Amino acid sequence: MTTTSSTDGSGPVRLVRSEQLTPSVPYAYAATTDRPGRLLFTAGACPLDDECRVVSPGDVVAQTEQVIANLRTVLQEAGADLTSVVKSTVYVASTRAEDLHAAWDVVARAFGEHDAPSTLLGVTVLGWPDQLVEVEAVAVLP
Repeated sequence: MTTTSSTDGSGPVRLVRSEQLTPSVPYAYAATTDRPGRLLFTAGACPLDDECRVVSPGDVVAQTEQVIANLRTVLQEAGADLTSVVKSTVYVASTRAEDLHAAWDVVARAFGEHDAPSTLLGVTVLGWPDQLVEVEAVAVLP
């Protein structure tokens, strides 16, 4: 049996949880929209400052914080916010699980109770020199 919930019941996204799968994961297993809306597909948010420089080379946490700030900016400019996100993908250029967990901790803290489905990946390299983190998202606009 599947149960559904949303953070406050008023947003466009409902998070789906399964009673047949472990409840110990830090994200919902799926998400759906309760009402019609346009979908927003973001490019991967990168850890770039306003001068197009990668911030904090070598620092996964600081780069993830910048990525989330940039993602929030794009979402807000499109009329959405983090609670509008249906699915995200987090890329971390590392083979170390500790780096993936450090990035995930920042993402999870930013999303709070809106623990939308997400995929966390360790990758070989990302597009900008010194870039360690990138997050893309799909959101629903009102």
